[in-house]
Amino acid sequence: MKKMLMVKLFSILFCCSVWTALFSQSKAYTPVSKELYDTIMEKDSLLFGAANSGNIGQLKTFFTADLEFFHDVGGLANYQETVDNFSRVAKNHSYTRRVLVTGSVEVYPIKDYGAVQTGIHQFCRLENGSLINCGTFKFVHVWKKTSDGWKISRVVSYGH
Repeated sequence: MKKMLMVKLFSILFCCSVWTALFSQSKAYTPVSKELYDTIMEKDSLLFGAANSGNIGQLKTFFTADLEFFHDVGGLANYQETVDNFSRVAKNHSYTRRVLVTGSVEVYPIKDYGAVQTGIHQFCRLENGSLINCGTFKFVHVWKKTSDGWKISRVVSYGH
């Protein structure tokens, strides 16, 4: 009798676990605005195209003067410190490449300000045409729509 009760209990728990796994999946992301999503993705591509090629002059135009860059290991950096950090990477680690994880990016509008972009990216070493030794990290970019175009005013980089 006790064994049968245990089997029934196990069966119920197993069914509940399967039900939870099947029906508690989060809803697939659909952009609130495809136009906004495409705009931010284009800006992201240009920003990291500049970073990957070491074009610091172009890269720094993507940030507001009051930039705050929060890094879980490095702490808080302002605009100049962020530009200096990118410059140091371009000079000393020119083989470093940033790659977005496909399907990880979400973009949402921020009323009367701009947009927030979240996602996962990898920083890899480019060696003999191949990306190796990739680290995978999470990020949040707060984009501000300014008279000079879209610029990042806040960055949160974490999971290092």
